[in-house]
Amino acid sequence: MVDAIVVVAIALLVGGVVGTVIPLVPGGLFSLAGLGLYWWHSEFTEPGIIAVAVLALLGVLTLVVEFFGGSIAAKAGGASWGTTAAAAAVGIVLMLIAGPIGLLVGLFGTVFTLEFARNGEFEASTRSAFYATVGTLASTATQVLLTGTILVGFLVAVFLL
Repeated sequence: MVDAIVVVAIALLVGGVVGTVIPLVPGGLFSLAGLGLYWWHSEFTEPGIIAVAVLALLGVLTLVVEFFGGSIAAKAGGASWGTTAAAAAVGIVLMLIAGPIGLLVGLFGTVFTLEFARNGEFEASTRSAFYATVGTLASTATQVLLTGTILVGFLVAVFLL
């Protein structure tokens, strides 16, 4: 018979992967919760401590990418921290109204507008907006890869080793 806690733990790990592509769903936290629940349920015996440490480190890295990836990309493109904070807020609001497209349009539009108002340079403002938008997409792709690696690594460590 399948243990309900094992099913919940695996569901959380799968939810971690799915959650990374749904804005405002903390995929990394779901992955860490699934890993922690299973490890607690196994009385801290499986997967082994090294596997748990590596998978947990990937979960923490996922959270860092989730929270700071877009901002770091915007900053790399020349945007100010104030601009990136405003763009995140506008992007979230527009995402709630228009979904993921609203998020991307809000990010691009806000970064471009605020950077153009700040420096008056069309090309630099466009570059900053492009970096912020592409950085957000790259952040999502990175999160999917990380949470997918956690899921596969967990399944291999628990069921194949």
